[in-house]
Amino acid sequence: MEENINDELKRKKQNKKKKILLIIIIIFIVILTILGIIVYAKIKSQEDNCTNNYNQTNREVYYDPKHPSLDKPIIYLYPTEDTKVSVKLMKDDNLTCSYPKYKEEWKVLAQSNGNLIDLDTNRQLYSLYYESKSDIEFKVEKEGFVVKGEDIVSFLEEKLAILGLTEKEAEEFIIYWLPKLEANKYNYIRFATVDEINENMPLEINPNPDTIIRVLMTFKGLEKPINIQEQQLEAQTRTGFVAVEWGGTEIK
Repeated sequence: MEENINDELKRKKQNKKKKILLIIIIIFIVILTILGIIVYAKIKSQEDNCTNNYNQTNREVYYDPKHPSLDKPIIYLYPTEDTKVSVKLMKDDNLTCSYPKYKEEWKVLAQSNGNLIDLDTNRQLYSLYYESKSDIEFKVEKEGFVVKGEDIVSFLEEKLAILGLTEKEAEEFIIYWLPKLEANKYNYIRFATVDEINENMPLEINPNPDTIIRVLMTFKGLEKPINIQEQQLEAQTRTGFVAVEWGGTEIK
């Protein structure tokens, strides 16, 4: 009889331990689930920060009448030898998206072939990317270019070469903008001046490059051509440590 009582007590203790262990496992799973949700929410928030400005499905550019969007400016760095470089965006309050995530400045190890290593994460990069609100409301000016959608590739290949982009840089520019420009019957295109670009987003690069090329294309889709004066572009040459940036914005 006594043995039966002892066995029963043992079983109750074992059952109690099992229940406690089960509760601990459930709590652990709940904690992991909550942590997973938090991490996912942070990642999703970063993704939404970019996709809110440029919807990849219907390719609609985010637009605020007071602050148009500068889309996909990317920065390339080509020092003459491996160099630690810092890049500062002097109007970072206007940023809407960046990669790597911009925090006061980017710090990279730049190689002569254009490869970059993010000194914060050790990730290998080929450029620095951001999007921002524009302080300038670009509009159709008296000068520029009117280009058929079907002729946009040859036009950009010619003009980007004049502005100093390499074939690789021009290819990336064209690949990004081609679907938007080619879909229009005609396009009004004007390349912003250096003063306009620097006013919109001043750059501070240290050490200071010998050559800085900044290209910002403004454009508007047209149903029919308009009469404007052809914009005269100044040819750019590349010497020494070269920094290149290209981007664009749609005129609404």
